[in-house]
Amino acid sequence: MSFMVLAISFIDLIQRLFKGTPNLPRTTLIIKEKIVLGDWWDRARSWAPPLDWTRVHSIDAHTEGEPLRVIVAGFPDLAGETVLERRRDAREFHDHLRRALMWEPRGHADMYGCVVMPPVTDEAHLSVLFTHNEGFSTMCGHGIIGVATVLVECGLVEREGDEVEIGIDTPAGFVRAHAEVSADGRVDRVRFENVHSFVERLDATIDVAGLGTVRYDLAFGGAYYAYVDAAELGVALVPEEAGRLIDVGRRIKDAVQAQDPPSHPEDADLGFMYGTIFVGAALAQGNHSRNVCVFADGEVDRCPTGTGVSGRLAIHHSRGELHAGESIRIESILGTCFDGRVLDEVEVAGRDGIMPEVAGRAWITGRHEFLIAPDDPLREGFLMR
Repeated sequence: MSFMVLAISFIDLIQRLFKGTPNLPRTTLIIKEKIVLGDWWDRARSWAPPLDWTRVHSIDAHTEGEPLRVIVAGFPDLAGETVLERRRDAREFHDHLRRALMWEPRGHADMYGCVVMPPVTDEAHLSVLFTHNEGFSTMCGHGIIGVATVLVECGLVEREGDEVEIGIDTPAGFVRAHAEVSADGRVDRVRFENVHSFVERLDATIDVAGLGTVRYDLAFGGAYYAYVDAAELGVALVPEEAGRLIDVGRRIKDAVQAQDPPSHPEDADLGFMYGTIFVGAALAQGNHSRNVCVFADGEVDRCPTGTGVSGRLAIHHSRGELHAGESIRIESILGTCFDGRVLDEVEVAGRDGIMPEVAGRAWITGRHEFLIAPDDPLREGFLMR
């Protein structure tokens, strides 16, 4: 069967299906010897979904390989005077929409996103609530880099000079991002001053099902992670080992949460295990080391994990291996990198901590209007691995 016959049959079918439907574009395709696909796109854009469908708009990006869906319209206004209060409101009343946007068929098991909201502090320009396959996180470094890139490159914040400073309220606290902008308006790099980070435990041990006794460090960099030595556990920090990393990472995270969960000294809502970070030798010359983070419900971070790098900085500082002003470059499972630097020494509820700075790059990948039909039996999404 020729392409022309197939095309004519398809167009005839579409016209029959939508006969009498008010949302059909007023102008229909004219069958020609050669189909102009650009015309199809113009006509498809003129279609309007039914009024009872949910419509959500996003700008998608990736930060050193890790996806970020920046939700700019369509998510309900969240109640709360702080971002943590808004996080609670989202979890209680709007989790179905989070699942629809993160899970299949609109997302996947390793999808990540953020909802852009009005600020809650005087210093901030906006606030963000981060989303993933399991729920709503408390802080996300790759999310800060990605959303800052989107805001600047899409003209959503005022841009003057070669650096744009953006104040962002997160559930874990206030974060200041600096987007370094080239002459053509592209963002070359984003660095951000993260929330105060600190060590909870060094060289602790935990009994893990199927693994035995596992040695780990516990640190907070916006979220709590158990840091483990990949070589001691016999896992390689490469994409081919993703399945094994997920299995071992889940076991360690669940064991710490069940047997000795963290307790944040300032806010109980921040006191839970978010993930496991495997630490190993760098594969590229000149880099300090490699991070692979397994977080939420077995998500594998494609980037070095900004909050995880912050915790790493706190650990190295606590061991006397890094001092204020010093920096390291950490690889991801893909070989992409974040730069981490100890900006200053601070006190967090009576314990030693640091103010970390993390830097990386992001790229915009698309603009989307997601549609959710009320009669779709899978409208709230599903997950398969």
